[in-house]
Amino acid sequence: MSEDSGTGEKALYFVLGAFIGAATALLLAPRSGEETRQLLASKARDGADFVANRSKNVADKTAAYIERGKEILQQQRDQLQAAIEAGKQAYQEEKDKAKG
Repeated sequence: MSEDSGTGEKALYFVLGAFIGAATALLLAPRSGEETRQLLASKARDGADFVANRSKNVADKTAAYIERGKEILQQQRDQLQAAIEAGKQAYQEEKDKAKG
C-alpha cells in the first residue's frame, strides 16, 4: 500500500510541475491577455478534474482495503472463538472423565 501512495505522490508532483511549467510558458507566450486567461482557466479546470478523479480513486481503493481488513479481522475472531469453544469442550470432557 505504501508503494501505491509513493507512486501517487510522484504522479501528483509530476502533474503539478507540468502545470507550473505550462502556466509559465503560457504567461511568456505571445498571446493576448484574454486568450491566456481562458487557456489558464481551462487548464486549471482540467487539473482540478484530474485531482478530483484521482482523489475518488484513492478513496475507493482505501475503502476496499478497509473492507478487506474488516473481513480478515472477522475471520480471525471467528477462528479464535471456535478455538476457545473447542478448548472449553475438551476441558469439560476431561473433567467428566475424571469424575466418572
